[in-house]
Amino acid sequence: MMKVKYFEDTDTAYIELLDKPVFETREISENILIDVDEKGNLVSMTIEHAKENAGLWEFSYQEIPHRETA
Repeated sequence: MMKVKYFEDTDTAYIELLDKPVFETREISENILIDVDEKGNLVSMTIEHAKENAGLWEFSYQEIPHRETA
């Protein structure tokens, strides 16, 4: 289950993708950190200055159904 948390006081977005223990945190850029499990799978992501860096003014979710191709 994916969880998205936004902390207005620090303008930080936290996106949890998997409910697994974090093995390592990696800095992707100055304002983006990812957490991975023992196998290197993405567990969560932290985005600092989220409104500026990720355009996090509005959040929406859309599930695109799989289409069979002929």
